[in-house]
Amino acid sequence: MAGKNLNGRGSVYQRKDGMWIGAAYVLTTTGHRKRITVSSRDADTARAALTRKMADSDAGIPVAAQTWTVAQYLAYWLEHIVKPRRPKTYQGYEGVVRRYLTPILGRKKLHRLTAPDLKMMMTRLRTECRCCADGIDAAREEKARKCCAKGKCCHHVLSVRTVQFVHAVLRNALQNAVREEMIPRNVAKLVQVETPRYRINRGLSLEQAKHLLTAAKEDRLHALYVLALYLGMRRAELLGLRWVDVDLEEGTLEIVQTLQRVEGRLQFLPPKTDSSARTVPLIAAAAQALKDHRIAQHKERLQAAFGWTDTGLVFTSRVGTPLEPDNLRRSWYPLRKKIGAEGTRFHDLRHSCVTLLLGLGVPPHVVQEIVGHADMSVTLGIYAHVSLKDKREALALLQERIG
Repeated sequence: MAGKNLNGRGSVYQRKDGMWIGAAYVLTTTGHRKRITVSSRDADTARAALTRKMADSDAGIPVAAQTWTVAQYLAYWLEHIVKPRRPKTYQGYEGVVRRYLTPILGRKKLHRLTAPDLKMMMTRLRTECRCCADGIDAAREEKARKCCAKGKCCHHVLSVRTVQFVHAVLRNALQNAVREEMIPRNVAKLVQVETPRYRINRGLSLEQAKHLLTAAKEDRLHALYVLALYLGMRRAELLGLRWVDVDLEEGTLEIVQTLQRVEGRLQFLPPKTDSSARTVPLIAAAAQALKDHRIAQHKERLQAAFGWTDTGLVFTSRVGTPLEPDNLRRSWYPLRKKIGAEGTRFHDLRHSCVTLLLGLGVPPHVVQEIVGHADMSVTLGIYAHVSLKDKREALALLQERIG
């Protein structure tokens, strides 16, 4: 017989419109208890649904304390979590949320988001033509329209890398929701996505690395290349480095800030992750390069006289102002051409540092600490590419042991 039960076990009753309502107090993600309801046109179905809710609560599985939609939560996450901590990252995440996540999942209740919902979204992103979905071709002028707006689909789908990035953004957002006890678990972790095949051997070989250090000696940023190659520092970390962060007597260097262009202006920001903020030892070559650079910078200061801007940065323009990140290519492009490494990015010097260290037999956890990777899988999965020479030597060793 439907009706009230013992205190704390909920109740099922029928409304005037004929619907059966189940109500009970259950555990929430904030640790408090709140009254929840379920509904059905059938009393037994309502009772079964309420029983499942109470059983989950008894087992310590909470319900969401807030009933935000996915769109509402993502807007909150971007504005109050991502933007204050990582403004540069915010720019990329905001585009993903606006273009892909909100249009597809935005109306879903955050606490009701399921793995099948995410699988559906990933399938759509992999297979739907973006020209058709976003109306890209239709927005063009009539004479510029090529296919989709004329009834012939161009099948322009997202790359594997972009789909993976969309999934990563949602996974990060939901993980924050778990930390803030808005939801009990991160369903994005239950969904696997195809990973892109990274182009290997993008870094410098040992001979190219030696050639670079020789070729860069005449460059005013010689010390920057020494630090990039020996310590695997990121571009933003190098450009944000201050003299107060360098202790030439103790032989250490602290990475505590970065310099990046965000929202149209240069800003000093915290390192990329907690692991990126680190202290690394200065080997003799790096220490000497910095000493020489400090002397050269002092000469530039004297030459600029009253035109010098004292920023305290290690790597500056000829008048002391911060270096524009994108302008570093003016130095890097001629150097990479000299050493026969056209197409190699400046960031690949970081890749080179990791690959060369691992090739020398340095333990991966030590390499991870030097370059400041947040996860060992980044060190091993993206950077530690095995060369054909390494494979041949390994197989030759096996042949020697067996044969």
